[in-house]
Amino acid sequence: MKSTTVDRHIGLLNLAKTLSFLVVFVAGVVVGMTASSQINRYFVSQAKLYFYSNMNNHFSAMQIPNPTLRNCSSEANLTHGFSDNELFWRASMVPRRAKYPFKRVPKVAFMFLTRGPLPLMPLWERFFEGHRKYFSVYVHALPGFELNVSMHSAFYKRQIPSKNVEWGTVALAEAERRLLANALLDFSNERFVLLSESCIPIYNFRTVYKYLINSDYSFVESYDDPSRYGRGRYSRNMLPDIKLYQWRKGSQWFELSRELAVNIVADTKYYTLFKKYCKPSCYPDEHYIQTFLNMFYGSLNANRSVTWVDWSMGGPHPATLGAANITEGFIQAIRNNGTVCPYNSEKTSVCYLFARKFAPSALEPLLNLTSKVMGFKNF
Repeated sequence: MKSTTVDRHIGLLNLAKTLSFLVVFVAGVVVGMTASSQINRYFVSQAKLYFYSNMNNHFSAMQIPNPTLRNCSSEANLTHGFSDNELFWRASMVPRRAKYPFKRVPKVAFMFLTRGPLPLMPLWERFFEGHRKYFSVYVHALPGFELNVSMHSAFYKRQIPSKNVEWGTVALAEAERRLLANALLDFSNERFVLLSESCIPIYNFRTVYKYLINSDYSFVESYDDPSRYGRGRYSRNMLPDIKLYQWRKGSQWFELSRELAVNIVADTKYYTLFKKYCKPSCYPDEHYIQTFLNMFYGSLNANRSVTWVDWSMGGPHPATLGAANITEGFIQAIRNNGTVCPYNSEKTSVCYLFARKFAPSALEPLLNLTSKVMGFKNF
């Protein structure tokens, strides 16, 4: 009997030890899991903090909507300091959702490719006056040059980081892509016009804006030239990616929709071929965009330029027009020269919105015609 009682006590003691061990073990597991979770959360949160902090620092100069989505314009920030690769990468980003989650007024980006001064700037200032929310200005000049304008000017702080450009080289096409990329950082820009320091508008802002914003197509001249000035500039080294029958030529002065501007900036494959094989005497600015659009986006292109030029003098450059050429009849002749061109699904006599090549001496007589002939008035 005594032995049985002792055995029972020993059994109970062992059970208590086992239960105590299990309680301690379970408690250790719970504490360990909790601590591990806290540590993981700490390191994950620190990693996220580091990642987003660095991303925000890296892209702080670029126009990504703030949490309140109040401002998606890069209107005041062009000195971002990015390399071309960084700039093109960011500019080629496209939202997956078509509808903007903020009020967006579509704008036209006027992109000026110039060596230095803009002698016809007063004419453009008068053209832009009263329409600030409908346009953006971008200027690509030679490095070191600075436009001297007042803070009220449409050109104030609108120069983009630039590089040296030489006529007839791939640097011209590179400058065009640089202008497009900077303009794409502003989500409100919907249409993109390339202009030079010798270009002028021949209609008022309202007419130009509605013409471009309502167009279903971009305006890039792209045609097959069988001569040595067209197909003769093609390099067989571009095979098999670019074939001779796909090669196109056209005016450098284009107008693009946002969709096509993004695709041009995003392209690396075909631009690399042009950079490598379209050397001087090939003139990439007359062939790269023209060939690229013909190969992939021909159905989105009106296949004509909206910039008038006078080639009647012959030679590699158009005629330069000075003060003696500027009359009311001359401007009217450009605007209504008997040409009829397609616009969306209709025909129109308004085929040109801009003209070049105008000398500085043309400024004063042009300013005298802005009200009577060009109709520069506010909305």
